[in-house]
Amino acid sequence: MFDSLAEKLQAVFSGIRGRGVLSEEDVTRSMREIRLALLEADVNFKVVKEFTDTVRERCLGAEVIGRLNPGQQVVKIVNEELVAMMGGENDGPGVSFAPSPPTVILMAGLQGSGKTTAAAKLARLLRTEYRSSVALAACDLQRPAAVEQLVRVGEQAGATVYQQGTDRSPLEVARWALERTRTDGKDVLIVDTAGRLHVDAELMDELVAIRDATKPEQVMLVVDAMTGQDAVNVAEQFAAAVDFDGVILTKLDGDARGGAALSVRAVTGKPVLFASTGEKLEAFERFHPDRMAQRILGMGDVLTLIEKAEREIDRDEAKELEERLKKGDFDLEDFLGQLRAMRRMGPLQGLLGMIPGFGAQMRGVKVDDSELDRVEAIILSMTPEERRRPDLIKGSRRLRIARGSGTNVQAVNQLVKQFAQMRKLMRQVGRGKMPDIGALMRQQR
Repeated sequence: MFDSLAEKLQAVFSGIRGRGVLSEEDVTRSMREIRLALLEADVNFKVVKEFTDTVRERCLGAEVIGRLNPGQQVVKIVNEELVAMMGGENDGPGVSFAPSPPTVILMAGLQGSGKTTAAAKLARLLRTEYRSSVALAACDLQRPAAVEQLVRVGEQAGATVYQQGTDRSPLEVARWALERTRTDGKDVLIVDTAGRLHVDAELMDELVAIRDATKPEQVMLVVDAMTGQDAVNVAEQFAAAVDFDGVILTKLDGDARGGAALSVRAVTGKPVLFASTGEKLEAFERFHPDRMAQRILGMGDVLTLIEKAEREIDRDEAKELEERLKKGDFDLEDFLGQLRAMRRMGPLQGLLGMIPGFGAQMRGVKVDDSELDRVEAIILSMTPEERRRPDLIKGSRRLRIARGSGTNVQAVNQLVKQFAQMRKLMRQVGRGKMPDIGALMRQQR
């Protein structure tokens, strides 16, 4: 989402990093460029003005003017102010649990914001990270097939879905679902409500009635990040009518310019709690202002990458794999397992963007995850014995594997060759030797 903004900010910083000292004119010019970059990213103009005024004031103070390495100081100040704009060091749990279960969470938002899917994603996160038993209440009775959609994604998330079709009122369904939640001993009830194409009195009356009946611990507003400043306007209207507690930003993996993510906290005073970063249910994470600022400034996001790896990679399996690597026993079965674990962590483009320095290098380069699908198809077309002993894969075996995977012999040859080189490298590392990278690169050619 922030590729364009990050590119413009990096251009500003590269222009001042090489200077020994900065003048007031240098600071003014840089602030003008930062202001334009933020406005083009669809950040609220009042937020932009306050942000650049604060950064300029700090830069003109003793923190930068006359100091050595002023470019680094400017980046540090911009990073700190971006974090403050998006909510500061927000390290809370994201969800406020009731003193005694069930905890009720009310989902609100306009139609098309991704509210139903966000409810299922939140249910999955609560079930996997907090070990909570979660129920979903199907109270969106306006949109065709909304109940069916919630049933489908709710089951995928491992949550119980309470629904009574579309014959009863949303308020009746909400009350009934809350009673079922208590009877069944569930920890959390997430209430999926109806949306409209725009904010209106009917929508707000229905939300207020459900809120009063279920007494939620939290009201979460689901906002489509693709709508830019319009998302902030919607948030302001909901804040005035329903007084929500926090925001869930959806479609952060899209081509939006990022204005909603950067503006909503500063305008409404409500924190962004979660962000949806992809279509899959697992593409849902806590929103950390400091980590988001680091991504925007091209610093990567190692902490989120580590958290994703810890969730998807079993420690015992990792320990066993480490022992196998030391012995040089790494085979295509192991490689397939690691490939699938990496796929569960999210789109490859997003993972690479979390590695410091990779974001700028990958800008403009489209990483196609379908290549990983092709690699997996080739490995799955092998027999178990061939995966354990790749040296067996010759001649007619390669032709059979190519046909079975829908690829060609050249693709199979390439995978076998690259795997052999990778295993050679891992054996050298496992024996405590420094690999000859130059030789490996010559072999690659």
